Amino acid sequence: MTPAIDILRRARGGERGQATVELVALLPVVLLLGAVAWQLALAGQTAWLTAHAARAAARADTVGRSAKKAARSALPRSLERGLEVERLRQGGIRVSVQVPLLLRRWRGPLRVAAVSSLGGGG
Repeated sequence: MTPAIDILRRARGGERGQATVELVALLPVVLLLGAVAWQLALAGQTAWLTAHAARAAARADTVGRSAKKAARSALPRSLERGLEVERLRQGGIRVSVQVPLLLRRWRGPLRVAAVSSLGGGG
């Protein structure tokens, strides 16, 4: 074997396992980015469901039924715990819900609110 080939083999031997080290180093970053993306999706779904619940509550209030019961029935059980429903002075119903966290044991500090009104102008 020539000395040049021997030097190249020794240099490459030092890179053995490099891909594994890079994967182990990047894995927490990839998992964190995935968790952040999932949390953003949860917040978006909560906003959409809250708007739907506000619309249902406004419909119920318009026909003389309980707005809170209507909002509660429009939400999944996981969002019912922090539900707040209020009638606004200028008309309409405001529904507010806590944004769930990825880990269900912790309570989220953020709330999402939606306002809906079915009152006709005129």
